[in-house]
Amino acid sequence: MPWLSRKEQHAADDNRIAASLSHLRALEFQARGFSFLPRQPVQSILSGRHGSRLRGRGLNFEELRHYRPGDDIRSMDWKVTNRTGKPHVRVHTEERERRVHLLVDQRVSMFFGSQRSMKSVVAAEVAALAAWRVIASNDRLGGVIFDDHDCYRIPPRRSRESVMELLSRLAKSNAELAAGQTSKPSQLNIAMDNLARGLSHDALVIYIGDGFGWDDRSDELLKKMSMHNDVIVINIFDPAEIELPRLDELIVSDGEMQIAVSGNPARLDERFRDSYNAHVGHMLNVLKSYGLPLISVNCAEDPVNQVLKALGARR
Repeated sequence: MPWLSRKEQHAADDNRIAASLSHLRALEFQARGFSFLPRQPVQSILSGRHGSRLRGRGLNFEELRHYRPGDDIRSMDWKVTNRTGKPHVRVHTEERERRVHLLVDQRVSMFFGSQRSMKSVVAAEVAALAAWRVIASNDRLGGVIFDDHDCYRIPPRRSRESVMELLSRLAKSNAELAAGQTSKPSQLNIAMDNLARGLSHDALVIYIGDGFGWDDRSDELLKKMSMHNDVIVINIFDPAEIELPRLDELIVSDGEMQIAVSGNPARLDERFRDSYNAHVGHMLNVLKSYGLPLISVNCAEDPVNQVLKALGARR
């Protein structure tokens, strides 16, 4: 990027490794042209041709009361009327906002990237886009951000302060990631359970991560969350996770030690690809069985364009 000053170039490079708060804030102006509302463009992965239909805003039951002159007869509760012998109607109020919970993965498994950015950065960028879009739609934003040690819960609120709290936590989690940290696959289920216990109904849950550690318990938690809520999984991946670089010898390091991997490149590449496909294939099969969508976002391309394309909009 020769048009940037040295200071600006350094900041841009840093945001490929760890997303800064200012970088995530700036994505507010790009969070346009897509939505998580029920009515979707025909090209969208959330459109009606898929099994999952976003519930969106509807009517909340408020009370059951005696019939009054002028009440709509269509709101009559005939079971209660027959049981009591007096006409009763059900009163509903329009649900004007929806709760959207982001479940964002910031474990050390996300601290990997071979081209544009680290997976942890792309997850933070996608989460920022979703957060700004949710607030612009006058919905409530909350969620859980988790790493290999802790889960950080943000209660759903309809305010810019909620977005800033989430983005600040993401920027902090990005900055704390480093090679050589201990990975904890079970933390995914801990975070999913943490979020599931705080859900009621008709909310939207968006998981953003690589699904590292996804197992049968994850399937159960997904089923639990999706029974009365909408769930979208955004899988963050790097092209190098699918296909190894074409090298005679590959040096792999955890930040402290390294090892040279050689041998039969074709066989190694095939085993590598099969391992990734088995992991993603399991997630995809489970999501399909529950009629839930999977959006894949890779680290080699601009996540804004990928989100817009997945949700049926044009850049």
